[in-house]
Amino acid sequence: MSFEDKVLQCSDCGQDFTFTAGEQEFYASRGFQNEPKRCPDCRRARKAQRYGDGGYRAPRKMFSVVCAQCGVETEVPFEPREDRPVYCSDCYNKIKAE
Repeated sequence: MSFEDKVLQCSDCGQDFTFTAGEQEFYASRGFQNEPKRCPDCRRARKAQRYGDGGYRAPRKMFSVVCAQCGVETEVPFEPREDRPVYCSDCYNKIKAE
């Protein structure tokens, strides 16, 4: 399949931007059906808005707990409730496999 550069209009800022043949080939290789709606600058700004300046999500808050099965201290990404046991990853995987 042959790709040619296309000029598209950004849905956020209205500026024209080029959707290069290389980008089109990349999109096709990933199975993406739709063309980008935003120019690279608006995509970057939206990503920073969603994930912070580094482009990554903020680190999860972790909670220290003691495994209800083996007694080892571990951390979990949720706040434990008093009425539910919490397991370390090893014990959780063993229970899950049963």
